[in-house]
This record gives sequence, C-alpha cells and structure tokens, in this order.
Amino acid sequence: MTTAIEGAELTKIGPGTAMGQLMRHYWLPALLSSELERDGPPTRLMLLGEKLIAFRDSEGRVGVMDHRCPHRCASLFLGRNEEGGLRCIYHGWKYDVAGNCIDMPSVPSDQDFKHKMKAKAYRAVERAGLVWVYMDTREEAPPLPGFEILDMPPGEIRVSLIQRDCNWLQALEGEIDTAHFGFLHGGHVDPKDVPEDAPFFNTIANRAPQFHVADAAWGTQYAGYRGAEPGSTYWRFANFLFPCWSQAPNGEFGSHMHARGWVPLDDSHTMFVFIWWSRARAAQSLPQPAYKDGRPIGGTGRGNIKMLPNTTDWLGRWRMAMNEGNDWGIDREAQRGNTIYSGIDGIHLQDQAICESMGPVTDHDFEHLGPSDQMITRTRRRLLLAARALAENGTLPPGVKDPGIYRGARSGYFVRADDGGSWQQVYARTLAESTHPPGADAQAAE
Repeated sequence: MTTAIEGAELTKIGPGTAMGQLMRHYWLPALLSSELERDGPPTRLMLLGEKLIAFRDSEGRVGVMDHRCPHRCASLFLGRNEEGGLRCIYHGWKYDVAGNCIDMPSVPSDQDFKHKMKAKAYRAVERAGLVWVYMDTREEAPPLPGFEILDMPPGEIRVSLIQRDCNWLQALEGEIDTAHFGFLHGGHVDPKDVPEDAPFFNTIANRAPQFHVADAAWGTQYAGYRGAEPGSTYWRFANFLFPCWSQAPNGEFGSHMHARGWVPLDDSHTMFVFIWWSRARAAQSLPQPAYKDGRPIGGTGRGNIKMLPNTTDWLGRWRMAMNEGNDWGIDREAQRGNTIYSGIDGIHLQDQAICESMGPVTDHDFEHLGPSDQMITRTRRRLLLAARALAENGTLPPGVKDPGIYRGARSGYFVRADDGGSWQQVYARTLAESTHPPGADAQAAE
C-alpha cells in the first residue's frame, strides 16, 4: 500500500519537491508550436507549478521564462513582443529568448546595468509540432526522449493536447490499468454480439485478465493476457516511461508508434500530450467498434470530444467542455438502459471523468489495491526509488543520459500462437516483426 508520505512524494511537483526535481531533469512538452506566432502576444503557461510565459521572437525563436520582470515583478504577459525581444510595459526593460536584458531605456546610459540583469528563462526546442522545455539548471541539457514516434516523418506525426483537472499521477495510472476496459468502456456489451476477430471482443470475453509486470529500462511494463482461440493468447502490452509518459494498448502492436505524456501543470492539473503516427492502425484511426449487425457500440465514439475556447488564464488551455461542473455529460437513461455502461459517451471522456472524480489528488490512504493493480504499485515504487536516488545520491533517473532506451518500448494488442517462450520473448519477437521508423536499425546499432 502507498502511505500518505509516499503519496505526497509522488504527487507534489513544485520546485524543491522530490518528484518535481526528477521531472526537471527531462525535456517536457509544454505547448503546440502553433500557439506562438512571431512577434505575437505572449502565452501564459503553467508548468511544474511555475507561472511562465512563452513567446516567439522576430526570428522565430521561442522563449520560455518566469512571467515576472526581474525589475519590479510586473508580469511580462503584458509585455510588448517586438524587434527580437519581449519588453516590459512598466519601465521598458527588454529581454531576449534566453532571458538576457538587451535594453534598459528608463535608466541613464551612464548608469545602465543591463549586462548584469537576466530574467529567469528556460531552454526551449521545437520538435514534432511541440515546444519542449527543459527546467533544470544543468549546463548541458540532455537529448529529447528517443521515442520511436519522434523519428517518423514530420508530416506523419499528429499531436493533440487535453487538460485534465487532477494530479498527474492518477491521470497516468488510468492509462496503465487495462483491467478497467471491460467494464468502464465495454461493460454493457455481450461478447456474443461482437465479431470474434474484433479487438474489442477479447477485452469483454474475459474481463479479468492475467498479468505479467516488471521493471524495464525505460520504466515499467505489463503484459495483460487472456486465452484466445485454441493454442493462442491475446496480449495487451503497455508501458510507463520516465518521467510521466505512457504507451497504451489501444492499437495494433505492429504499427502503434505513439507516446502519451501526462505533464504536470501544478499539483492538481495535468496536460495530456498525445503524439501518434497517423498511419498506425489504432483507436484514433480505426472505425468505431461495432456489433455484428454493424451498429456502433454505444459509448465508444471517437470524435465527440468537445473543447472550450482557450483563454489567457493560467489554466485556460485545451479544456474539455464536459467536466465535473456538468457531471461529464452523464446520461442516466443510457446507463440504466445499458446502452452505455457508464452513461458517459466517449472512451477518453470516460477516462477523464473517472480520474477527475477521484478529486484533485487521490487520497492514497483510502484506496485498497488488488491483483489487477500490479502495474500501478510497481510504477509507484519505481518512481519513488528513482526520485530518492536522485535526491540522496545524485543518481540520474532512467532516460536522461540514455534516451535510446525508449526505442525499445512499444504497446498494443495482438494474438499470437503459444510457442513456449516467456512473455518477454513474446514481446521481443513481436517487436522485431513490427514497423519501425526509417533508419531505426542504424540508430539501434549506434
């Protein structure tokens, strides 16, 4: 069981906290590149409990810095983005994307000390349509995580963002729990009404999967498995990847290159960052699950995610229209009539509702974990040990210096004939037979 002390270690991500310091050793996706325009208005950005602003200068470079001007702490969100820098409207002090003060017009020239002034700024790079931010002070920043999806052609990468009103850990844990699928998403479906060759069939034909769980180079991994046709097994592999990434088994393993980030904004808000290959056979590209007669299975819609307009508030970006304030749109008649088990329409919204319903931060003293939660307990332990090793000994957590470890991580479902090998061997063989990014073999040999 997770104690209250351990729960606090895992969930608090502000400056000086154990998990916050671990997170700061990695590049984190913060916003879409398209959210910033050259010489356009700055964007308020909350990340790891810090109030930041992001802007794009005249040359197209991105700056991310503390929103307070180091002169008198007026917010640089109000600043003028012009001619290669952001100018505070209070006294005209101007900063470039690295935080250097490049103009101090309110100070007489013989008393100018701009060379001594610097705004608190973080390094930023762009990749796959995202702005990534590095919030540690190390002189040399690590490489970006070596996810397979980041090596795919840019035109084939898709990205989406959705904010979740809860702590990052409970959002992540919703992803690495496969046992809930047969209930939350498909509890109303009778297996005899679904084609046996449909991926949905196996998750409802046996709603109590068996598990293998282990540490992996990139974090943790599970294999949920059920018997399929005689002599075969239906597998669902998934991963936790340091520091806050998951790979869900919601696509065919052979092509399912993706990464799903659960980026902490503050202790009670998380940004879901989904990066996927547009040509994969996965939930976002496959047709909605259907019954044998062709009728779509209720509650499994793909395109019903309604978003609120973005605002300039600190937490005003990428919010779902369905939320706690309107009970996530729950339809009690659909629930009572068993047309949608949860009464909530849409798999993502169902997950969103469950995680947010736990409250801003789960009370770990109140929960009672069972055998189906092995991946959750293993991941918590892995995170705790890594955060403590970093704090006590300076031991860098996985993936910081060796981003290539992520290329060995893949998730998805498949049916495979039983050949007597271990579950890790099943994974390795299936991975070797899968689609990989161009040049992946050369990268793996380096």
